[in-house]
Parts: sequence; structure tokens; C-alpha cells
Amino acid sequence: MTGAVRCFPYWRLSGFYFFYFASLGILLPFWSLFLKHLGYGSEQIGMVFAVLMATKIVSPNLWGWLADHTKRHVYVIRLAALLSCVFFVVILFWQSYPVMLLVMAAFSFFWNASLPQFEAVTFHHLRETNAHYSQVRLWGSIGFIITVLAVGQYLRQGEGIQYLPEIMLACLVGLWGMTLVCPEKTLWHEEGQVPLLTVIRKPRVLLLLLVCLLIQASHGPYYTFFSLYLEDYGYGSTAIGWIWAISVASEVVAFLYVRRLFNRFSLERLLLCAVLLTTIRWLLIAYGVTLQPVLILAQLLHAISFALFHAVAIQMIAEMFPQHLQGRGQGLYSSVSFGMGGAIGAFYAGQTWDGLGGQNVYLIAAGLSLLAGVLMLWLQPVRTKQ
Repeated sequence: MTGAVRCFPYWRLSGFYFFYFASLGILLPFWSLFLKHLGYGSEQIGMVFAVLMATKIVSPNLWGWLADHTKRHVYVIRLAALLSCVFFVVILFWQSYPVMLLVMAAFSFFWNASLPQFEAVTFHHLRETNAHYSQVRLWGSIGFIITVLAVGQYLRQGEGIQYLPEIMLACLVGLWGMTLVCPEKTLWHEEGQVPLLTVIRKPRVLLLLLVCLLIQASHGPYYTFFSLYLEDYGYGSTAIGWIWAISVASEVVAFLYVRRLFNRFSLERLLLCAVLLTTIRWLLIAYGVTLQPVLILAQLLHAISFALFHAVAIQMIAEMFPQHLQGRGQGLYSSVSFGMGGAIGAFYAGQTWDGLGGQNVYLIAAGLSLLAGVLMLWLQPVRTKQ
């Protein structure tokens, strides 16, 4: 670890990412299996995940405004983390479909609000050092890997899936605990503040947000049905856990080396590369799920389709939005990409999975990411002129 990293609360910031993505390591690979265990159909599972994503459309923007308005970002994060725990407790006692939709909406409204605001706090700390975002964010990937392997092994016993909500709650409590030790940091506000709408109207910003929406929409079948897709082809819970872990391990490597890529290539070129390789990844999953080398290659591409794409996008957002709009800028990125894009992806995946089959749904995903690539190519000269 460099001396620069020691100048700010490295482990306290990293601990938040660890527990946040540890909880994500339960939701993405195993929550669909848990819902199937409860007797939910594919449309109901898709709707639950759509609700989970849809709250990101409103939540990050509302909480981003609150954080920027009060200038108490860490306090807002603590409150959001605590309330996500409170609402999630309900799932331990009631698990019917209507209750699940309501609780997931309430829980995710607060859970989804915490990460974008923490990103703004992290970037503010990083501006005062020579450290890099990826050095902190990689601990989120490590938390995901540890959780997905441990839970996968636990579920191998066959009777443990009914305790998945308790495991999830433990991660949420750990997340809240990390917010309590994170120091409050008032983000600096400059004079002559630019209105939010003025920034959003810029073609460069609109292009980035549209590309982010399409890429996250293409991830819908992956985040919602990938575990069930693997299960249909005979993979057990342990194998599913390892397959997910491979993707996130590649993500860790990407975060370690992404700074070198930033020094050698433009952000636009890296984003275009990530978009095109995302298309290839969905095609590999569509046609190569029975071929383990092909499936492993597709999972290794997660380093590009998620890690590189996210690192570039979040860096561009940090550069596009002035300091006084950092909270709302990160919230807008989360709302449009993971919120609108994620909800659209989960919804179309749920509505088409049974009728078209998994392979064809992944072809739709490939089409969406390819469209994002076309938009990048078409508007690339406009970006250069600006």
C-alpha cells in the first residue's frame, strides 16, 4: 500500500465496499434460487428484481439531493444503511409474493441510496491524495467473492437456502456498522454554482447516460437469471458459486490495473472497448453455456463488461459534474444505469425467459450492448470537438 493511501481512511472506506458487495454477492447469484425455492415463477422472479432495480431510479437522486443540501453525506449514508436493515427484517417473517415486492421496494429504496453517496465521499477523499478509486473499490469485489463462495458451499448441503435472508441481514448489519466508523466529510462547495440541468443537457453527459442505460439493460438476464440458467444445464450450487466467483476475481484484477489503462488510453476509447466486449460476452453465454472453457472466458470478460466499464463511467461522471453536484451526479449515474437500465433488463428478461428461452434472451442482451457501441461510434467525433 502506498503512503498516499495511508493519508485517508483507507480501511474504513474499503470496509463499506466489502460489506455492500458482500450483500450483492447474495442477491445476484442466489436470491433467484431462493425465490424459486419459495415457489415463485420466472415472471414473478423477474418482477422482484425489476422492483429491486427500479428503486434506483428515484432513490439515489432523492438521497443525493438530501446529502448535497445538508452537506452531511456520511450521516445520510448511515441513515440509509440503518433503514435498509430495518425493512429487510420483515422478510425473515413474511415471504409471500405481495409482501416480497413491498419489502424489496422499501429495503432497496434505502440500500440503493447508500452506494452513490459513498462514491461521492470516496472521490472527495481521493482528490486529496494520489490514491486511486480502484484501490478502494477492489475490496468490494473481494467481499463479493468471499460471500459467493461461502454461501455456495453452504447451500451445497441442500437444506440451507431457507436461511439466506438471515445471511443477507448479517451483511447489511455489517454495512451499517462500517458507516458508523467512517468519518464525516463535508464536500467543498465552490462559488458560482452551475445548475444541475445545465450539466445534464450537455451532449457528452447525455451520451454517457444513454450508453450506461443500454449496457445495464443488457445485464438484466445475467443478474436475474444466470444462476437459474446454469442450474437448468446441470450446474450445482457450489459450481454456480465458483462460476460467479471467477467473474468477480477477474474484476479484482481489472481494478488493480485500470489506473495503468487510464494513463495510456482515453476514457472514451476504453468505454468503447468495454461496450463491444460486453456484446461478445453475452454471445458466449448464449452459445457456450455447456462448454466450460467458453463459459469461463465469458466470466473473465466481466473484468471488462463491468469493472472497466464502471471504473471509466464513474471517473467520467466525477469529471463532468462540479464539486457541489458530486452527490447528485453519482446518484444520477446510478439511477439511469443501474436503476432504469437494470429495471428494464430484469423486466424484459422475466417476461421473455419462458417464452423465448435463455439463449434467445441473451441474444437480446447482445443486441442492446451492440446498440450502445453504435451510439459510441456515431457520437465519438462530437465528444472530441467538445
